[in-house]
Amino acid sequence: MFRAFQACSAALSQDGKLVIAFAHKHPDAWETLVSAIIRAGFVVDGSWPIQTEMGNRMRALSAAALASSVWLVCKKRPLDARPGWDNQVLDEMRRNIREKLREFWDAGIRGPDFVWAATGPALEAYSKHPVVKKANDPGQVMTVSEFLTHVRRMVVDFVVGRVMYGEYDAETRRRGEVGTRGWGDAETGERGDAGTVTVSPGHRVAASQAESPIGDLDEPTAYYLLHRHDFGMDEAPAGACILYAISCGISDKELAGTWDLIGFTKGKAAEDEEDAEMGGRGDAEMADEEADPDAEEDSGSKVKLKTWAQRKGSSLGYEAPSGKPVPLIDRVHCLMHLWKAGDLHKVDDYLDGNGLRRQELFKRLLQSLIELSPHGSEERSLLESISNHIGAKGAATEKAAELPLVAEENDAATR
Repeated sequence: MFRAFQACSAALSQDGKLVIAFAHKHPDAWETLVSAIIRAGFVVDGSWPIQTEMGNRMRALSAAALASSVWLVCKKRPLDARPGWDNQVLDEMRRNIREKLREFWDAGIRGPDFVWAATGPALEAYSKHPVVKKANDPGQVMTVSEFLTHVRRMVVDFVVGRVMYGEYDAETRRRGEVGTRGWGDAETGERGDAGTVTVSPGHRVAASQAESPIGDLDEPTAYYLLHRHDFGMDEAPAGACILYAISCGISDKELAGTWDLIGFTKGKAAEDEEDAEMGGRGDAEMADEEADPDAEEDSGSKVKLKTWAQRKGSSLGYEAPSGKPVPLIDRVHCLMHLWKAGDLHKVDDYLDGNGLRRQELFKRLLQSLIELSPHGSEERSLLESISNHIGAKGAATEKAAELPLVAEENDAATR
């Protein structure tokens, strides 16, 4: 790929343009592409995700085949371009990505397409420099692999922020529920504060909170939310799940073995369908398929999230492997088991012992899981009961804390 781009560079005039259309779900392929663009002396000047793949092709019906290609418009990097610094490049990447991700989200781009669509805008900052140095690590550079890791994490932060704090899309903004420009609240008619988002009637959070880094949310919980949001509890293609796992900084093996969050399946129906598809095609079509970036998805391998009821380990919610912090999703599932057992004392002890009553991130996660759960399901009923219990207990505690103050005021008045 590098030699091909190098030949293109030699053939182009200094103000010429190179347009690259690329679609691949595997991180290694994108690393090869980005490395080749940088080494060949190109700068990404613009990028767009364009729907180019047929959604009704046989493979797309049974796999998470990409619906879009990312189109990159490149120009030659100036010969006098200087090395960049990672802190400055990352700041520029965030600015470039934030607005673009809003546009992509409002346009309905989801799944692996959404993850890779962000690579183009990020490349505009990274490819300006022949090399990007690390400001706090003299002599070291930010590799292409590290660059892509930063991009994927920014995307995860954005998507999980939307799931956690509400999807304020183009329609939401049109109705005036986003206060980024002082627009009114659709429920109350009141003008909103600049930089706020209505995530539920009468409740606002900062816009940056709904689409910026998710702070202390752990990797297993972030993956769970991504998977649950896009695939629910149904079977999902392994390729897309592996990409999500990598984006969260965790491996699919860890999710299955260490955290017991997912299980792998490969049904005979998928194998039979694959055999039938292969048997009805000629050599030319099969040869063309060998170059298809989705080819590895045809194995029929699927991934499913484990339900809360399937996760029954005695240490669930109490301790994590190798002394790691307990994921919030484990704490939620532990509470669901305790609540179903009917022991409110254990529920309260667990909430208080882990400081969950006043932890906003935990309460927001709980609400997000309620919204993702099917209406009328046992899961939703348990989650709503726990949420109501936390709210009622918290209100009672606050009221009790105020009572001594009220008594003191009354005593002072009588004196």
